Amino acid sequence: MSLKPERSGRSGVALATIAGLALMAGAFSLRGLAHAEEPGRRLPEAAVTAREAGLRTATLAGGCFWGVQGVFQHVRGVRQAVSGYAGGDAADARYSAVSTGGTGHAEAVRVTYDPAVIRYDELLRIFFSVALDPTQVNRQGPDSGPQYRSAIFPADAEQAAVAKAYIAQLDAAHAYARPIATRIEPGATFYPAEGYHQDFMASHPNHPYIAANDAPKLRDLQALFPERTTPEPTLVGGRPPA
Repeated sequence: MSLKPERSGRSGVALATIAGLALMAGAFSLRGLAHAEEPGRRLPEAAVTAREAGLRTATLAGGCFWGVQGVFQHVRGVRQAVSGYAGGDAADARYSAVSTGGTGHAEAVRVTYDPAVIRYDELLRIFFSVALDPTQVNRQGPDSGPQYRSAIFPADAEQAAVAKAYIAQLDAAHAYARPIATRIEPGATFYPAEGYHQDFMASHPNHPYIAANDAPKLRDLQALFPERTTPEPTLVGGRPPA
C-alpha cells in the first residue's frame, strides 16, 4: 500500500483536511521510521564515461520520487529535476492509476543537466551512492510495488551503454552485498507528475515521511559529495519553497 494517498486538485499541495494530515503523519512516522534506508556510500567513479554536449536529460527511478527529486535539486550542474512517471504501457500516467501498481509505470525523475558541469556517468554515481538501495526489487524503504522499482530510462544508446557498464563495474567490485537490481529500460516516455508532487521535499522538509526517508539522502549527498552539492535547491517552479 502506498504511503502517498491521492490528493484531489492540482493547485498547491492539496493535503485534504487537518484530520487527514494527522492520520497521514501517524502512518508516515510509524512506517517510515521503521523502514529508514541505510546510510549512503561514496561509490567509485565510472570507468566508462559519457561524451556529451549541450543540455541533456537523464530519467531515473529510485522509489518515491520526492526524495530522488530532492537529491538532484541540490546537485551542481542540474538545471531542473521533475517528478513524474516512466516505463509503463498506458498512453498517459496519473498518480491515482500509477499508485495501484497496475500501469507498469515507475515513479521517476527527469533530470536536465549541463554535461560541462556534471556528466551522465557522474549523475549515476550520485544516484547509486545516495538516492536509493539498488539491490531492492520493486520496493524502496516503506514503499513496495513495481511503481517503486529501481530503473534507468536511457535517452539514447550511449546512456544505455554507460549505465550498463557502471552497473557491471559496481557488481564486479562487490559495492553492495547483493547484486544490483536496477533495470535499464530504454524507449520510455516520461510523464510529469501532478503539481502537488513537485518540489515536495523542499516545500515540506518536516513532513514525517520526508524526515524519515528522504532527508537522510540529502545529508548523505552533502557529506559524501560536498563538491557536487548546492546549498539551495533548483526548484521546478523556479522560486523558493513556500
